[in-house]
Amino acid sequence: MHRIDALLREYDRARAYTDDLWKDLAPDEVTWRPHENSSAIGWHLGHQAHVAHFMVRNLTAAEPSPDPELDGLMDSASPEKFRGALPTIERLTAFRDTVAERVHARMRAIASGNVTAPEQLTIVASHLLTALINHEYQHDQWISEVRADNLGHPLPPDPEGDCVRRLDGYLVVDGL
Repeated sequence: MHRIDALLREYDRARAYTDDLWKDLAPDEVTWRPHENSSAIGWHLGHQAHVAHFMVRNLTAAEPSPDPELDGLMDSASPEKFRGALPTIERLTAFRDTVAERVHARMRAIASGNVTAPEQLTIVASHLLTALINHEYQHDQWISEVRADNLGHPLPPDPEGDCVRRLDGYLVVDGL
């Protein structure tokens, strides 16, 4: 139970870092793509949430998508050249927030034992949250590159935490 709580705090820390990378940008910067075979910052934001929903849904609780129209667009199986028609910033933000709320709700249900097979799902939840956090940071790296290299904005400092470090240039949560 304590591990899931700690991982949820790390999940929130990773999401807050993502917000530090994009919330001060203009909407046209969030949707801008360096070239046709690249993804805009906004796509990465939607993709992070899409993967979180999809993994929680498929590994712990079958529930419908909070925004089914975004599922195909935000799936990494969609070729990059088809990732240009992004939803509004407000819709992306609402999607991200709803998914995060659902992640928290499901993980808290698992941590409190309010699920079938609570011991098995506790193990699944721990690995799932670690993967979600590291996936968030993986895309943060790519968001950082567009933000700094292409748009010329400074980067925020790395998040501080005992279990957050850089590995191969990417932030990861490790050792929890």
